[in-house]
Amino acid sequence: MKQFFKMVLATACGFIVVNIVGMILLFSMIGGIMSSSSPTVKAKKGSVFVLKLDGVVTERYEDAGPIAALLGQTELNGMGLDDILAAIKRARDNENIEGIYIEGGATSFDSPASAQQIRRALQDFKKSGKWVVAYADQYMQGSYYVCSVADDIYLNTTGMIDFRGLGGKSYYLKGLYDKLGIEYQAARVGKYKSYVESVTRTDMSADDREQRNAYLQGIWQQWLNEMAESRGVTAESLNQLADDSIMLFANANDYATAKLVDGLLYPDQVKGIICGKLGLTDDAKINQLTLDDMMNLKVKKDRKDDHVAIYYAYGEIIDELASSFISEHAIVGRQTVEDLLSLRNDDQVKAVVLRVNSGGGSAVASEQIWHAVNLIREKKPVVVSMGGVAASGGYMISCGADYIYAEPTTITGSIGIFGLVPNVSRLITDKLGVTWDGVSTNKHGDYETNLIFGKDNKEEMKALQAFTDRGYDNFLTIVSNGRNIEKDSVHAVAQGRVWLATDALQHHLIDELGSLDDAVVKAAEMANINEYSVATYPAKTDWLEQLFAAEAPQSSYLDGQLRQTLGELYEPIMDLRKDEQRNRLQARMPFSAAIR
Repeated sequence: MKQFFKMVLATACGFIVVNIVGMILLFSMIGGIMSSSSPTVKAKKGSVFVLKLDGVVTERYEDAGPIAALLGQTELNGMGLDDILAAIKRARDNENIEGIYIEGGATSFDSPASAQQIRRALQDFKKSGKWVVAYADQYMQGSYYVCSVADDIYLNTTGMIDFRGLGGKSYYLKGLYDKLGIEYQAARVGKYKSYVESVTRTDMSADDREQRNAYLQGIWQQWLNEMAESRGVTAESLNQLADDSIMLFANANDYATAKLVDGLLYPDQVKGIICGKLGLTDDAKINQLTLDDMMNLKVKKDRKDDHVAIYYAYGEIIDELASSFISEHAIVGRQTVEDLLSLRNDDQVKAVVLRVNSGGGSAVASEQIWHAVNLIREKKPVVVSMGGVAASGGYMISCGADYIYAEPTTITGSIGIFGLVPNVSRLITDKLGVTWDGVSTNKHGDYETNLIFGKDNKEEMKALQAFTDRGYDNFLTIVSNGRNIEKDSVHAVAQGRVWLATDALQHHLIDELGSLDDAVVKAAEMANINEYSVATYPAKTDWLEQLFAAEAPQSSYLDGQLRQTLGELYEPIMDLRKDEQRNRLQARMPFSAAIR
């Protein structure tokens, strides 16, 4: 027995020691990661900024931190539009950086406007007299559009360019639900509010086809004009190439013949091109700076007392943060309102720029945020800068501002409301044999149950439609007051219709086409300040917060793996999962604006 207790004690001690050592190693690794993650970087003379377009470009990218690094999440690439634009600007202003080398890859952008903003930043970079060179084994359509601004663009000798125009198909699940005995009941206002059609139809409606075709044609024409100017060809010839591009895959030389690229090179030959730009021999070492290096580049910081605050509102608008939204950024209604009111009461903040990149979401949360914007305007100016998407609820939170800027390819409008409720009576009762019965003190005491499980719920749906109508009328009033447009005139361009910013400008839904920088300048002018610092909110999550938010890194990691596995099926599947946690009344855009 004595020997037994010795063994138990030894095992327990060994377990404790192993865990202590493990914890020491874990925190040593985390400390090592943190100590080496953000050193100050100095650009050496003759440096090149290497911009790798590989992964998903979103409005802002938050580093998953040391825990995710240990889980291997660093393999799942992500880039923030804000970081890319800042890096290009720093490269332009740094006298030791002579050019930018873009390495194209399998890039996707959260919207056409994000790609357009990067391209315009590169154009501005070139105006400083510096050069841009691009190379890729293969160019996805969005990355080729960005890279086409380069002075020289090259392709691998066995590479390809995805050049086929914009488009895609949407999924329609009514046929599946019919087989299962589920019927989705929709209450909507606006013939273009087509989100509900994915579960109530088996094909695209004529109205939805009209709006999608209009904004896609508008974006594509802008892209063609910009690419044609850079490549020295006509927009018409490029459009024809898009129709004939499947034939180009037979021979990579056809890309050069069509002037899509300047030449075909092996990867090792690209170095010689860059060395030539720098005036070096082909075997010389090139001083390279990555995106991370650029973000840690030593720069002179403004320390003015007056601030213009940029508040980033991006992602779906939700009431509360639920488990389905943990792995992605969302605009959480209550938290966003608190943040905005904090800026309202900050005496150093003289003006606020609300940067919106959202297709909307909860109508209730959207209205609360809109109200907070109006409260800020009582004390200081608010200017909106629309990113890739500012539609439906994203437009609602924008329209109360003093002034609205949008990118030329921003997708906006979608002024409409809908409610969507599944009725599962055929599945539960007819197929599974489950029946319902009960009592109620009032006629509609079991409103929710009858709406979802009842075979006769016409009165309940009539009430839901009335609730939706009221929400739409409120939306029209908000836009009418905010934009100083007659309510009937708002209705004429509303009805859930999605607009490209160039068209939205004609309908007075926005004030001007312009960038985030333009919005900051405008806000400062409206606040009558000449010298000011720019501060961004909300702050990105630091590694310590991530360390104690143990659920988020793992969820994010698993979500990234799921995204890679499912590909184009990821969004519709996750959308169905989120529906159960969404507010009943939605002001949300009917489709994704992401491009590859």
